[in-house]
Amino acid sequence: MEQANTPLIPSNHEVKIIDRREIHISGVKKINSFDHEEFLLETTMGVLLLKGSGLEILKLDTHDGNVWIKGKINSYQYLEKNQGKAKEESFMAKLFK
Repeated sequence: MEQANTPLIPSNHEVKIIDRREIHISGVKKINSFDHEEFLLETTMGVLLLKGSGLEILKLDTHDGNVWIKGKINSYQYLEKNQGKAKEESFMAKLFK
């Protein structure tokens, strides 16, 4: 019997901010978009928008759904499904200008 090689879907979600300089997020299913000022992450608890400056990925564990990001953390917010789509589209619009 063969097992499919699909990544595990993380079930727990946790956000830990250290001195507003580093953030660890577990339960991440997908990174929808990111740049140095914001990250749009799909988590097990909904779409998470992280804002700051100088943001960059320190470590990404796709198997367990963990992301470590460094930079100045200004805010994070859970979005309704429609808000996440609009934000993703505006990011894509910015990218292709």
